[in-house]
Amino acid sequence: MKPETKINWQILLFGLTKVPLIFYCRPKVVSISDSKLEIKIKLNRRTKNHLNSMYFGVLAVGADVTGGFLAMNYIQASKSKINLIFKDFHADFLKRAEDDVHFVCEDGIAIQNLVRDAEETGERQNLSVQIVATVPKISDEPVAKFILTLSIKKKSK
Repeated sequence: MKPETKINWQILLFGLTKVPLIFYCRPKVVSISDSKLEIKIKLNRRTKNHLNSMYFGVLAVGADVTGGFLAMNYIQASKSKINLIFKDFHADFLKRAEDDVHFVCEDGIAIQNLVRDAEETGERQNLSVQIVATVPKISDEPVAKFILTLSIKKKSK
């Protein structure tokens, strides 16, 4: 199974069982590598606001999924039981998102190191990750930029 397909199923299941808003927005993986995850959320009846652009809450979901699932991918690969939560969230909304939005996080290597440090030390580890949202059908210029702080810790026995 392709990595993109596997993560799409994980996102779908996570949305169905843990965070229904994620399921409702239907994010899809465009591409994944060791260093980068790209997620797309379609602009449709579920995701647009009264101005026919993407609702800012949906943009927040896209940033959450992009940073969170890149981390969850490394946590699962580590085979350790590690808790993940976001410590803080900063958003700059730069333009109206008037078509499908792509969210990109290129902090995969730093996240991989974060997971390794949490696994080795057992201490809480924090890392601010950047997510950039664009509308490729219109322009490569960002419509929003996000900084989310991942906070992870190995579960105590």
